Amino acid sequence: MPDGSLRLGVVILNWNNSDDTLDCLRSIAEWQPQPAIWIVDNASQDSGVPIARAFPGVQLIQSPTNRGFAGGNNLALSQAIQAGCACVLLLNNDARLAQSDLERLMSVLESDSTIGVVGPVLRERQPPHRILSAGGRDITRHISSHEVDLPANHGLKDVAYVPGTVALVRAALLKQIGLLDEEYFFGGEVADLCERAWQAGYRSAIHARSQALHDVGRSSRMRDSLHAYYVIRNRFLFIRKFRSRQRAGLFAMWSLRGMAMAADALLRGNWRRARAIGLGVWHGLTSRYGGRNEQVWPELRATR
Repeated sequence: MPDGSLRLGVVILNWNNSDDTLDCLRSIAEWQPQPAIWIVDNASQDSGVPIARAFPGVQLIQSPTNRGFAGGNNLALSQAIQAGCACVLLLNNDARLAQSDLERLMSVLESDSTIGVVGPVLRERQPPHRILSAGGRDITRHISSHEVDLPANHGLKDVAYVPGTVALVRAALLKQIGLLDEEYFFGGEVADLCERAWQAGYRSAIHARSQALHDVGRSSRMRDSLHAYYVIRNRFLFIRKFRSRQRAGLFAMWSLRGMAMAADALLRGNWRRARAIGLGVWHGLTSRYGGRNEQVWPELRATR
């Protein structure tokens, strides 16, 4: 780790995928010195038991309900701040980050006090390791909100937001502006955090020489529908919070885009995705936020 005084905390969220979480923990087991690690289990069916047995030194938080990405991570973020961590790494359980790449990110926070959130370039875990994201764009304007272009000098690149897949956050920033907004539940909450950080005078950046690998091949039919719902709905929430002057035009734009996406899903025979997107538009317009998994995917009620 860098020679500075930053104490690192790592937060990994688990929801019905202990195998990925265990593999992620193994991938960071050799980091020296070992950071403080929190696993948040979001009411998984296996309750995180395999994780606790395999890594007894890891701090396991078991939520009795699924609090989503924002709420689940907040449980650990609050503990990491209380424990004195100077920065906290949000790490998806299907992402992999080498210690050398982590050290580059930590050095950025140590050397530049104006940066509140920094992340790596995200690449596919499978060869040829295509670039998935080199930072996020304004989610009120883009349906595909990830940048893929690297800066010419392969150094730092200011971005609208750092994807929550792998994001190193300064604890002082969280103390100043608060934690993730749980109304998003899943998707958009880190873009929201970076927007609030910018308003407070902090920058968000990607370090082009830091790389992380992300397994994007684990999506399911359920995630396909749920993800589509939150992608659409949460843009309305972001617009309400940060783009009030352009709200009418942006609401109209996202309503039309959503309906076009739903129509495309119907033409492809994917009625469940079409329904999820339609609900996303309706709930966004009528301010129905928070967790809505069971409304989008009713079968989830039987697995509680």
